[in-house]
Amino acid sequence: MYNATMSNPVPNRHREMFSLLSDLSRAVRCCQQEAVFCENVTFTQFFILDQVSIRGKLRQGELHEILSVEKSTTTRLVQPLVKQELLIREKSNRDSRAINLRLTEKGESILQDVWTCLSQFVEGIRSGIPEEKRSQVYESVRTFLNAMRNACDVELYNIQELNGRQVNE
Repeated sequence: MYNATMSNPVPNRHREMFSLLSDLSRAVRCCQQEAVFCENVTFTQFFILDQVSIRGKLRQGELHEILSVEKSTTTRLVQPLVKQELLIREKSNRDSRAINLRLTEKGESILQDVWTCLSQFVEGIRSGIPEEKRSQVYESVRTFLNAMRNACDVELYNIQELNGRQVNE
């Protein structure tokens, strides 16, 4: 049961970091919702279209890794894009089990339209950061993201290690 008078109080530096994480999570929630973002696609679908566009074609298995979601979730996210004729699924020439994703002409057009829409949003954020501080802010965000990734990797390793011991016991 939770004890309101904890014998080991949480350090203020941990509370401050948690508060920043909570605020950041709320600030980027718009990018995680399944609501239509622009041009009848969600932000996640836009991200998928953009990743395929950057690479020309993308193995669905690679997309699963990029999105850091279950394979079934990747399939669920890709399916509407195929149905809307924005993406084409095709078997890989190298591995008949692998599926490659490629943008259609309609997909390329929609992607450009979404970038136009998104550019206004991004410019609003960018212009809210004083010009003389932008490079410092960008570098700080990169540093923070790397620290988060490293902490998540360590935590995942610790969980896997703990689960391995429980199975062997």
